[in-house]
Amino acid sequence: MSKLLNNILFENVNHSNEDFTKHYHDTYTIGLTYKGFLKVFNKNESFYSYEYTVRINNPGEVHGGKSKEWSHANFYPTIEIISNLYEQIFGEKKIPYFQRNIIDNKTLFMKIHNFFDAYFKREDEILVEALLIDVLSSLILDSTLYTKNYKEIFEDKQIVKQTYELINDSIDTNFTLEMLANNVHLSKYHFLRIFKKDFGLTPHAFIVNERLNRANNLIKSGLSISESSIQVGFSDQSHFSRNFKKYFGYTPSVLQRNSNIIL
Repeated sequence: MSKLLNNILFENVNHSNEDFTKHYHDTYTIGLTYKGFLKVFNKNESFYSYEYTVRINNPGEVHGGKSKEWSHANFYPTIEIISNLYEQIFGEKKIPYFQRNIIDNKTLFMKIHNFFDAYFKREDEILVEALLIDVLSSLILDSTLYTKNYKEIFEDKQIVKQTYELINDSIDTNFTLEMLANNVHLSKYHFLRIFKKDFGLTPHAFIVNERLNRANNLIKSGLSISESSIQVGFSDQSHFSRNFKKYFGYTPSVLQRNSNIIL
């Protein structure tokens, strides 16, 4: 299998009826709906991912959802993979942000389907990689709304960015509201109000989400569930597992058993 896709998470799920609490990923989400639907919540809007549509979430984009008999396939390409391809096309390293949420485009749907089909069937690396480039270049050329400078995550939301940097520097810290507010030189009241308005999550939900994203990567890299949960600041493993399932729709043990393919 292509080394380019090492540690990239893939999901192939039938008949999901899960509810997904509002969360974000530090990667892109690119997915297809085959049957049923997902009602997607994004800030104050909602969309339906129905049969034969493409679903996109950009890095750092808050979303949640309710599924009904939802059969779907997703993968989570990194910012690095997509920005590298953007640089190959345009000669400058940027992070493209795509047309949001639901794209009803049968040609694009079939390109992504063919890529998934080849990946799950373990076809030759050269075929899988060529299909991946076809998918991502189509998105870059046809669906880019705007670009950002490489690795400046949340730079248009300074309060969020500074909080993100603080949390990532010491992910296992027991953060207090006072610590977070002092870090951005605001009162607790103003910090809470601005953070929620700018990002769509409370600071507490943001911290939990960032810990879960980090734990997800640690488990995929081979660390045990208990070690991963402790490293990111969860003292109670059952609390960690409950939150993990609420955010991602499956338990940490499912991720651990299946490596980077969730079935």
